Amino acid sequence: MANILFAIDTETDEVIVSESQKGSNKIDFVERVKKGDDVILYNAVVTLASLTTASDFDAPIFKAMDKVCQMLYTKYKEKS
Repeated sequence: MANILFAIDTETDEVIVSESQKGSNKIDFVERVKKGDDVILYNAVVTLASLTTASDFDAPIFKAMDKVCQMLYTKYKEKS
């Protein structure tokens, strides 16, 4: 099973979606999602990314936000 990974490209206002197989260091590009195609997903990933730079990083909150991003991406894929 693959882990879905998210990043933000602030120059193009896109979510970069990648995946990595459990136990692997290899990351494969999946797709880019334009902010205009799913603003809620974009904003959720911005929040997820901002959690990683917080001086008081909280792993349980990060994991919860990642689950939200996973759910929103799944919904996005169902609509596409």
